[in-house]
This record gives sequence, C-alpha cells and structure tokens, in this order.
Amino acid sequence: MFEFELNDKLIVEQRKVLEQALSTNPKAQKALQKLIQQVLKDAREQVVAATKGALDSDPRGAAQSIRRVVYKKLLGANLNILNMRRRAGQPTNYEPPRKLDLNPHQRGGNRVPRGSRTNTVLHYGPHDRGWILRIVNSGTGEREAGIKGGRLSGSRGRIAPRNFFGSAATSALGKAADNLAHLIDTELATMLNK
Repeated sequence: MFEFELNDKLIVEQRKVLEQALSTNPKAQKALQKLIQQVLKDAREQVVAATKGALDSDPRGAAQSIRRVVYKKLLGANLNILNMRRRAGQPTNYEPPRKLDLNPHQRGGNRVPRGSRTNTVLHYGPHDRGWILRIVNSGTGEREAGIKGGRLSGSRGRIAPRNFFGSAATSALGKAADNLAHLIDTELATMLNK
C-alpha cells in the first residue's frame, strides 16, 4: 500500500492551540482545511513532476493518477497512488504505435486479436492508471502470457522496482508541512488580531 500521511512535528503545537478554537469555531476549521488543501495541491504537483521524471515514457498520463485527499472530520490529508472506488475519467483513444507497415504480405507482428480486457486496459484514462504507477514503483515477478486461458504463451519478463513514489512523496510532504506550519502561524495571528 502506497500512502503517506501529512503528520509532522512542526504542526503538533499549532494543532493543540487550534483544537480549542476549532471545537467552537467552524469557520476556523474550514479555513484550516482550505490551507491544507492548498499546500497538498502544491505537494501533489511536485510528486507528479518527480513521477514524470522517473518514468521513461508516459504517453497516457499515468502520473496524473496521483490522488490527494483532505480529510473532512480530522485535520489531515494524504497523497496516494491507490485506486478510486469508481472510474474517474473518460477513456482515451490512444493506440500504441505499430512497428510494422500495414502491408498484408509483411510477416511478423501479433496475429492474435485483442481480448476485451486488453482493450479496456489500453483505453483507461490518465486518472484511472494508478495501478501502472504501483507496478512500476514496486516491480513484478516473472510474467507469463496466456495464463488465463488465452492462446498465447511465453515469458514476458519482469519489471524491476523503481521506488520513486516514497522518496518523492516524503520530500514533497515535508515541504508541505513546513509551508503549512507557516500558514497556520499567519492564520493564528490574523485570528488573534480580530
């Protein structure tokens, strides 16, 4: 599971001071959630940029599937590459480039027609491709074709783990926590001056 929480030592003291104000002031709670949303948006953009750098090629925009969640009942948030409960976006019309000319007399290439599951996976939109990032991040064992009753057979190799998400998310959320602590101090000063 790839999920990083935004809980840092720098905001613990501010949290204690704000809990009293937040328990009686819903406006302050909304303001704090808005600040968390703002810093998490910046952190997500940093992680997306780092992810694009870690991938050799991303023609379907899998880096856009990094999710940010701001909690409604608690003060906190997270970045993750977990699946959503339902499909998030529209399917794409992307087709992988063919390596052969469309000459009917040319030999080679895959003569087995695509299955329905393959078509579905090929046309997932950018926000539905978090599973791609999890596979690239943690790697796979040896992969075999035709294990679900298909006509193909053979080894498809393995994907080596790249472990890009953990370091990128930790760095971005550390900066976000520092930024949030500064914004909370500013918000507290504004609240106390009113």
